[in-house]
Amino acid sequence: MNRLDQLLSRLNTTLHITLGPAPAHARQNPAHSEENVHGQPDRRHAAGLMRVNHSGEVCAQALYSGQAFASRNPELQQKLAHAAEEELDHLAWCAERLQELGSQPSRLNVLWYGGSWLLGAVASLAGERWNLGFLEETERQVEAHLQGHLERLPEGDQRSREIVAQMKIDEAEHADMAREAGAASLPEPVRSMMSASAGVMKWLAYRL
Repeated sequence: MNRLDQLLSRLNTTLHITLGPAPAHARQNPAHSEENVHGQPDRRHAAGLMRVNHSGEVCAQALYSGQAFASRNPELQQKLAHAAEEELDHLAWCAERLQELGSQPSRLNVLWYGGSWLLGAVASLAGERWNLGFLEETERQVEAHLQGHLERLPEGDQRSREIVAQMKIDEAEHADMAREAGAASLPEPVRSMMSASAGVMKWLAYRL
């Protein structure tokens, strides 16, 4: 496909990810426990956390897409595509959990997607090692964020924990992949800016 075709295809995918129904997942949903979240405060809290995770996966799809679009390295593009496929499973699992909790994805997902796509493209244009460094740092921060959610989810919400635990494993593998491929270490101000931006997204997505 030429660049115009790629952009049109990406627009279609964007609309599906941000506004469409839950995507199909290749791997089985890891949530196997019985439902045990019944009180409304616990259900709202669990839904807020899983909505944040769902928005994070929307961002991941956009980041990988922007990085792959601007990259000129076919091998790196393939690695990014493989990671995006696993992240698509995460997106579907989170969407399914939100439905179980009687909630819905963030109303700001289109905004999250657009901003993340641009960040991914800029990171790729900065050069391959910086592109990989941005990917590794993103995944390390997401891994830490997911650990926090494992601790903050309502005590009886094993279904959400099972999903988040598998996501955490996958994110660590993606970070390791980027490091092994030659990721550069990002400067501390950049890492801090990424963390602060993610904090704003999480605060809004929990509520909206």
